[in-house]
Amino acid sequence: MRDKTDTGTTEPIPSRLLLGYARVSTDDQDLTNQRAELHAVGCTKIFSEKITGTRRDRPELARMLDHLRPGDIVTVTRLDRLARSTRDLLDIAEHIQSGGAGLRSLAEPWADTTTPAGRMVMTVFAGIAEFERSLIVERTRSGRVAAKARGVKFGPRPTLTHVQVKHARQLIDQGDHTVSEVAKLLGVHRTTLYRAIARTE
Repeated sequence: MRDKTDTGTTEPIPSRLLLGYARVSTDDQDLTNQRAELHAVGCTKIFSEKITGTRRDRPELARMLDHLRPGDIVTVTRLDRLARSTRDLLDIAEHIQSGGAGLRSLAEPWADTTTPAGRMVMTVFAGIAEFERSLIVERTRSGRVAAKARGVKFGPRPTLTHVQVKHARQLIDQGDHTVSEVAKLLGVHRTTLYRAIARTE
């Protein structure tokens, strides 16, 4: 299709692309079925890879997202082929939508962001995910407060054991070794040794 401009010339209007994304977890699995389904619904370009969904670095997914243009539609056979988690799905969907493109899943038609209903569902999912995240943060904070009230101490564990500190103090008190020498003997910085001795006093 061509569009007539103010100068009387015609310029081509880029047609939207149906882009497919297919993924299997191991080399033992086959991408043939996913590719066939995506071709059947009109995908003209398919990005596919054999890689576990838990990995963040998925080169073909990154290439597809970089390839997107306004009006394009990303199609997957199932959402778990695209995302590692609900949060990951929402992040990818937001990236796609921010570029003016759409997302749809053949197995989950409710996730079609090219329709008002699909966009509404994804918005609800985003709200639920944010609510769950806030609950986890609050539970973690409450748990730390309760643990501190019981006397639980947080932070890194002491580098030196009580026996090591006691031995180090004996060596220093005898006057045969400096703090730096004893610290080097124990494989720690002298500041660490000073702090460890201070905690035992």
